[in-house]
Amino acid sequence: MNPRSEKQVLIGISLATLAALIWSGNFIVARAAYKLLPPVSMAFFRWLTATIIILPFGLRALRAEKRILLENKKYLFYCALTGITLFNTCIYIAGHYTTAINLALVGTSSSPIMAVVLASIFLKERVTPLRILGLSLCVFGILYLMGKGDLRHILLLKFSLGDLWVLLGAFFFAIYNVLARKKPSGISPLTFLTYIFSLGTLMLLPFFILEQKHSPAIQWNLHLFWIVLYLGLGNSVISYLCWNAAIARLGAARTALFGNLIPIFASIEAAYLLNESITIVHVISLVLVIIGLIIANIRNRKP
Repeated sequence: MNPRSEKQVLIGISLATLAALIWSGNFIVARAAYKLLPPVSMAFFRWLTATIIILPFGLRALRAEKRILLENKKYLFYCALTGITLFNTCIYIAGHYTTAINLALVGTSSSPIMAVVLASIFLKERVTPLRILGLSLCVFGILYLMGKGDLRHILLLKFSLGDLWVLLGAFFFAIYNVLARKKPSGISPLTFLTYIFSLGTLMLLPFFILEQKHSPAIQWNLHLFWIVLYLGLGNSVISYLCWNAAIARLGAARTALFGNLIPIFASIEAAYLLNESITIVHVISLVLVIIGLIIANIRNRKP
């Protein structure tokens, strides 16, 4: 690897790690604030805030790249649907049924596996034996956690409703990762995010209105305002810019693997902020996933 390529890889790793650190807080909010905001409303206000923040910077670029955006409107629709409208909504629904630690461990560990499989099928990205071994360890770590350390639960597939919602969200995010890798070069990162943030928010709007008709009125206060701002600015604008830049440097499959760092940050945050217990099952699952991540990222070097 030449120095320039190596530098790009290091930049990609740094960006993916930073995005993972910021995203870890999303699972804390999903669990801590589920009584303050219904799930669709939480997703809607998050992306509405992100759109309001990014639109002034991306509006000129949207106009300049209008032609290529129209040419790729179908592709952009699926990016917005999976990465914006569906992914986090599933996570916020899951926050009603399971802990923040489980949200992070199950969601972020399963999505990379799905992304590697999808990338190998649709992008023809090569899956090495070491990556297969690493992913197998990740899969076992996830199943061990979801089965609560009991092999019988794993064999009988007795998983909680929260786990199933997290897995569904992870699947949508895996699709987004693969789609983001195929972003047309003529669409700048800023334009891409501005477009899918706006479109994803619009697709959430009818479901937000429907939810509001069947939910208690939202009690707004300064605490809730800061939560929404954190989700909109940090978890959306900053983290997505970092993540997409990492995908461009590392590829969809390798970048997705760094999502396994999120449970480390989220577990520490959940224990400190939410007083959640980290059990031996969590520790074993986390160790298996981390080892799997390391093995899956080992690259064979030619002499």
